[in-house]
Amino acid sequence: MEEDESTRLKLVPAVERASIILDLVASSKRYPTISDLARETALPKSTVHGLCTTLTHLGLLIRRPDQTFVLGPHLLKWSNAFERQTDVAAEFAALWDQSDSFQDAVVSLCILDEMDVVFIALRQRSPLERFMVRPGMRLPAAFCAAGKAIIARWSDHDIVRAFKSFPQSLTERSVGDVEELLDEVKAVRATGVAIEIGQCQRGVTNFGAAVVNSLNRTVAAVLISRDSEELGSTATERGCADARDLARRLSLRLGAEAAD
Repeated sequence: MEEDESTRLKLVPAVERASIILDLVASSKRYPTISDLARETALPKSTVHGLCTTLTHLGLLIRRPDQTFVLGPHLLKWSNAFERQTDVAAEFAALWDQSDSFQDAVVSLCILDEMDVVFIALRQRSPLERFMVRPGMRLPAAFCAAGKAIIARWSDHDIVRAFKSFPQSLTERSVGDVEELLDEVKAVRATGVAIEIGQCQRGVTNFGAAVVNSLNRTVAAVLISRDSEELGSTATERGCADARDLARRLSLRLGAEAAD
């Protein structure tokens, strides 16, 4: 007889309560007191006091002179270790292995190097003849959907400064200057997905979405590439949704908070 999940999963109450308190302190708009935390957790003040005393002793909380609490420095040690131990390319590969989607697309993971997008990993179930991607390939960020997705998280001022010298067009559809790029960036900010049609390679449509880590810093972008001739309005919507969802899931694996 199989055990249900509630039987298999036995949480240690004290650890669970400590985790809840740390989450409350992290999300609070003002420094909470013992009374605040007791009210939020519906726990006795004596229980909350004991938990906070232990967390303070361990460096996970700091008790301020006015008896309120902030997060402690030991959490930074954990955060730094998490960053060191998390490999975005490995997480990308793990997500691919768990998915049976993208039958008709090339899916790539890209990072920004100066003003170029560099492909660091890719997966494909069937090759896209028009767009032969390989690890280490570089494309100008101004034209590639992955690059647009990354720089859309910059300010307009930083984008203008970065593109004082604009790259030479790759196709007749490549954006021609920074003003055109800024127009596209506005659309990316509104939807969370960059759509680029034939700007890097004629006949190829790319969908890009930014990947962020636990500090909400952009670390990469996913790129989904499909043959433009096979795309209708429904397929375009699917491409946007796929890019957005893949970037979200990869970001969660890197410690980013789930969107509301």
